[in-house]
Amino acid sequence: MTNKIKNIYLPHLAEIIDIKQETPDIKTFTLRFKDKTVGKAFTYKPGQFVEFSIFGEGESPFCISNSPTRDSPSTSLGTDIECSVKKIGKVTQVLHEMDIGDEVGIRGPYGNGFPLDELKGKNLLFVAGGIGLAPLRSLINYCFDNRKDYKTITIVNGARTSKDLVYKDEYKTWEKSKDAHLHLTVDCQEDNWTCMVGVVPKILEEIKPTCKDSIAIVCGPPIMIKFTMPVLIKLGFCAESIITTLEMKMKCGLGKCGRCNISNLYICKDGPVFSLEQLEKVSYEF
Repeated sequence: MTNKIKNIYLPHLAEIIDIKQETPDIKTFTLRFKDKTVGKAFTYKPGQFVEFSIFGEGESPFCISNSPTRDSPSTSLGTDIECSVKKIGKVTQVLHEMDIGDEVGIRGPYGNGFPLDELKGKNLLFVAGGIGLAPLRSLINYCFDNRKDYKTITIVNGARTSKDLVYKDEYKTWEKSKDAHLHLTVDCQEDNWTCMVGVVPKILEEIKPTCKDSIAIVCGPPIMIKFTMPVLIKLGFCAESIITTLEMKMKCGLGKCGRCNISNLYICKDGPVFSLEQLEKVSYEF
């Protein structure tokens, strides 16, 4: 007599229930599990990710960009998942061509997520570039929904142009929140642009956020992270108080394929959230 073995690679069916065009090449997809039992059982924390299966095309990992504090309109339907996807490859190209009502496969959630307990009682500095705001958005809204647990919240969000800024309809809400500061920047001056101008590391040098009792959470293109880290150190942040989330080279999500291996770590399994202190120990280079 043989027992059924659970297939860890088998995804659950989910339906695309909403699509929002964030920028010319980024869309936010809202998904709902077809099986309500699966939807009700699905739980996650900010910083975790899921694997998307586009049947007949392939599979790719994407961070969950909505906060677990903001459930479906009807709790009887379970948890809705939002993922913001930039069109940069085969799977994302096909995904961008899909419509509301189409179905995909979802595995997960995977990864360690952000250290929520360590963030409590701290000043939080969120530093994002481009699509890097996606995983931070989940944590930002989580922190705003649990506002009493955190001190000042500062958000620095940059993009190449104003057209490349994501989640524009949420900026006013963030800005109006108690003890919150939002700094938007684009690489070059544009007509009618009234916010800051310059790359993210330059903006950090200008606004000089406090390092006292603070944690910096950084996500963006590797080149942005590379030049942001030294600026944060210069501003007084120590390596253990700087957190980033890595998503490059992940594939299986389970630490099986070895594609995302760095030294003795797997980005998908031990991360994708790491402190700079952890990355320095394995000589990781952005």
